[in-house]
Amino acid sequence: MKFVDKVALVTGGSRGIGLATAKMLSENGATVIITGKDSKRLEKVSSEISNCIGIAGDIRNTNDVKNIVKKTIEKFGRLDILVNNAGIFPQIKQLHEIEEEEWNEVLDVNLTGQFRFTKEAIPHLQKTSGSIINISSDAGLKAYQGFNADAYSASKAALIILTKCWALEYAKDKIRVNCICPGVVDTDMTKPFLKTQNDKEFMDNEHPLGRIGQPEEVAKAIIYFASDDASWTTGAVLAVDGGQSTK
Repeated sequence: MKFVDKVALVTGGSRGIGLATAKMLSENGATVIITGKDSKRLEKVSSEISNCIGIAGDIRNTNDVKNIVKKTIEKFGRLDILVNNAGIFPQIKQLHEIEEEEWNEVLDVNLTGQFRFTKEAIPHLQKTSGSIINISSDAGLKAYQGFNADAYSASKAALIILTKCWALEYAKDKIRVNCICPGVVDTDMTKPFLKTQNDKEFMDNEHPLGRIGQPEEVAKAIIYFASDDASWTTGAVLAVDGGQSTK
């Protein structure tokens, strides 16, 4: 039980990697708060996880973010772990086809949203020498031919360097900040790209280990970074991508 008496906040926690992480944190003794826009889904999912509550809010709305952190502190009195997991994947287009509104929305959710939650969480994490885990992507580590979701790649690459900046800035407070870069994982976000058997086989073959990942495999890496097992690790960037970023 790695997280007894610890309080963890997981953004985008009602599905995919966030949900797998919330379950694993709870199984290891943490009190878990999950966030997302769908209040009904949050209520359903949180009721199925021990020591878990859902607080609805939009990561694009500063007041919502402040309210989520405020309610967490009011109810539990502390915050030990922040998992910046929420994100969106846009329609794949070439740069000259992307509307400015599309560009801005991706950056607002995938980058500025992580800034909003981290900014609100820091004063509380300073009190607990807490841990932040940012969920980037292997698309933030390298360019992919035929993968022209420029805003997504830009947001994920920026989150990697922010991880290093925040790790350096808050090391004096013993706050650890680390980053995970998943490859393609079997989640609701990737399902539109895996509609046919040919799609699935192609995507499996893109990964040197011969398959896409499962949410639980990324969650295990998050658990490591959040725990005292990683007590001397900060500013690290870990690819959990079946070897995709090595190509």
